Amino acid sequence: MHQLRSLGPVAGKRILEVGAGTGRDSLALGSEGAVVFMLDYSDRALRVMHNLAQQSGQSVRLVRGDAFQLPFKTGSMDLVFHQGLLEHFTDPGKILSENFRVLKSGGFGLADVPQRYHLYTMVKHILIRLNRWFAGWETEFSLRQLQHLFRSAGFAVHASYGDWMRPSFFYRALREILKKVSWRLPLYPKPIPGFSDLRGYIRRTIRRSSWAFYTYMDIGVIGRKNG
Repeated sequence: MHQLRSLGPVAGKRILEVGAGTGRDSLALGSEGAVVFMLDYSDRALRVMHNLAQQSGQSVRLVRGDAFQLPFKTGSMDLVFHQGLLEHFTDPGKILSENFRVLKSGGFGLADVPQRYHLYTMVKHILIRLNRWFAGWETEFSLRQLQHLFRSAGFAVHASYGDWMRPSFFYRALREILKKVSWRLPLYPKPIPGFSDLRGYIRRTIRRSSWAFYTYMDIGVIGRKNG
């Protein structure tokens, strides 16, 4: 949401979320005045979005559709975004090409994905081989690869970003292990005085360097449709 808002006010803009899932972010954008379209192929996801929209009192535009053949006219959107989508397909470039097609000139496309060089990636592939991974087949990307996919689809790279897992990978792993013995840790740990400040300082320092993108859990690219 921070990255989307960095592109300017969303009020009055036509925004499409592809593979919207729960539609949480789209609903937040809608509450700020955006004209939001939430697309998913799953009927279950559409029901979830419908129920959440009713709870929030918003009028929403739910669309059942295919990310590879978006049911929208060329040049009809100001912004297209998705999270956790590209990594589930063997030809993600075609999805970005469709994003590019439906954008107006000057519009933006945003996608974020799992970052390749992370301990999470190794553990994920082990669990996939053991058929224990919760999200089915999934790949990952380096920043250079994701930028290349955007450029190949026609975008000019406007910005790149990333962030660490919250809570940390090690805390999440410990929480899952302890579940096996019926010991449940809170979803988010309480801050530890001193340690939290130190970690914040280290992360702020790391962000200033280009190699920070080798430590992030998720990375993203914002592309612009020029011309």
